[in-house]
Amino acid sequence: MSTKNSFIVGFMLFAMFFGAGNLIFPPGLGFVSGDYFWLAIAGFVLTGVGLPLLGVIAGSISKDGYVESLKVVHPAFAVIFMIIIYLTIGPFFAIPRTATTSYEMAVLPFMDNAGALSLLIFSIIFFAAVFLLSYKADSLTNSIGKILTPFLLITIVALIIRAITLYFGKEPAPIGEEFNVSSPFSVGFTEGYLTMDAIAAIAFSVVVLNSIRDMGITNRKDLLIGTIKSASIAAFLLGIIYISLGWIGNKVDLTPADIGDQNAGTFILTFVSDVAYGQFGMILLAAIVLLACLTTATGLIVSVSEYFHKIIPKVSYEIFVIIFTLISFILANQGLEQVIQTSVPVLSIIYPIAITSVIMLFVTYFISSPRLSFQLPVALVIVISVLGVVHRNGWLEMSWIESLPFFASSFEWIPFMVIGYIAGYLIGLKKERIQYT
Repeated sequence: MSTKNSFIVGFMLFAMFFGAGNLIFPPGLGFVSGDYFWLAIAGFVLTGVGLPLLGVIAGSISKDGYVESLKVVHPAFAVIFMIIIYLTIGPFFAIPRTATTSYEMAVLPFMDNAGALSLLIFSIIFFAAVFLLSYKADSLTNSIGKILTPFLLITIVALIIRAITLYFGKEPAPIGEEFNVSSPFSVGFTEGYLTMDAIAAIAFSVVVLNSIRDMGITNRKDLLIGTIKSASIAAFLLGIIYISLGWIGNKVDLTPADIGDQNAGTFILTFVSDVAYGQFGMILLAAIVLLACLTTATGLIVSVSEYFHKIIPKVSYEIFVIIFTLISFILANQGLEQVIQTSVPVLSIIYPIAITSVIMLFVTYFISSPRLSFQLPVALVIVISVLGVVHRNGWLEMSWIESLPFFASSFEWIPFMVIGYIAGYLIGLKKERIQYT
């Protein structure tokens, strides 16, 4: 795979990852983390860059991606889990959030007396553009990788450079009242869940594999190498931008009283844009948000539609594009806050399972392991993740779960993953080993 093609696919992947959550969460985390910024942003980058990088690469371990690899656990698990992931990062949560975030940051600042009607009109225009970009999947690499991504990068870099010159040498903002100073890394790590990047990587890996295949590469080893190159380019760009946006939030001259009940990341970016460039800054921010959200929504519609067409081939890809665009449009009109609040408990269950699956794919790929060593940790993590969310949300009191190691940091599932692998390996020692094709 040539360097030029690696950059084209890498830029496409970066643009699909860099959406609503990627833009608003880093500055919000930087603002509340104070002197603990670097630990917090390290956790965020691990979730938002490291895990997505591993997730995309793990998808190329088998020629047919996760659809094939996860059958090691059970064929039913592979289908059900992939359906849940695609619906979560697709029409149920992530795609509606791209529309509502772009509306609140790119449209509301220029309007008076905005309401449900203005959101409806914007949603119609936004999803019409998404539909036109995603209706023909073959044009995705060209339209995103070659055209939209350069504009996205230029607008982001322009804002970041100007903001750095404004706030260089400033003291960090005070630590937020609710920020957990005893575990800043885990705060950043779990905050990164909201970007949905690690689970989005499972969906985007299909687009990456198809894009590389379209360049004439079909050998499994060459597919893996091409994926590593492209994913590394996307990860590098994401890491630089996350840290820069977080640093801006950490240095911005604002107080919690200034922000009030508004989303911190949204307010900070709007404020910085105005300070940096005045009215032009607001237009620049609108361009950043619209491009980031449009490219992410397009990538997700394509990924979800391709997957469902594959498992239900009687329904065409184009029909699925229409269906999922309409569902996303309807849910987007609930508003940003409702979409985010609904997604939190779902992501708290899915993320540990997705991370465990990615880690186990790598472990069992490099270490000859029996099937049970993959099955058992996934099963244990599913149970403990569900119980943890049920208890934390007060749906059912289970005080015993608070005594589990790392519960305070929301990492109580990690020991079960490790123990599950070891136990599964020992129990299945004489069984047939996993082989990926």
